Amino acid sequence: MTREPPRAAPALPIRLAVFDMAGTTIQDTGVVPLAFDAALASQGLSATASELNAIRGAGKREAIRHLVRLRRGDADLDRHAEAVYDAFRAQLDQRFRAGGARPVQGALDVFDRLRSRGVAIVLNTGFDRDTQALVLAAVGWDKGPGRAGVADALVCGDDVPLGRPAPYMIFRAMERTGVTSVTEVLNIGDTVLDIQSGVNAGCGVNVAVWSGAHSREQLEREPGAHLIADVSQLPALLERLSGGAG
Repeated sequence: MTREPPRAAPALPIRLAVFDMAGTTIQDTGVVPLAFDAALASQGLSATASELNAIRGAGKREAIRHLVRLRRGDADLDRHAEAVYDAFRAQLDQRFRAGGARPVQGALDVFDRLRSRGVAIVLNTGFDRDTQALVLAAVGWDKGPGRAGVADALVCGDDVPLGRPAPYMIFRAMERTGVTSVTEVLNIGDTVLDIQSGVNAGCGVNVAVWSGAHSREQLEREPGAHLIADVSQLPALLERLSGGAG
């Protein structure tokens, strides 16, 4: 089946760029699925590779509730899901502190280029606030030119009632940067749910990279986004979309 191209949209003016973290601006080193596996195993549970792949990009609490429900149903779901979530956070903390977080090459240059053109930078993630802070500190992004380290603002799964594919994290990013029009927002991520979140928000530019959790083939099946290999190719894409301007 032929992939439907994303709807025509001007790349500029863009006032806000919302970047996913793991797999998009932070290298996907396999830490997240390993942490899921270990956390589930600590409670006598397991998940297949396809089940883990399907929830990449989702809010982590929601993803864990989904996996626990698949195995144990609704009986005492809250207690079981919270135990797995606590174990997941502990696993992530251990693995990130051991060097499991590294920036994607060129990401900081892209932030600088966009900021020089007046574009606000927001980092968003399905992790909770503490885990997001841990990752940012691990890669040295907790300090920098913006109000939130290298970013102008941060959004995490704790900030919204529903994670991706709901558009709420993008809307929260708009609130925190004073951007009122979704047509002036660029959304970029590495999963199908990232794409769906941008489409549901009505972002002016929606971009997917195949450097992270989901393959190019998976992303190509999802309409609504421009595809690039990794975040370093974003400036060239924006130039093409704006006819070479900027």
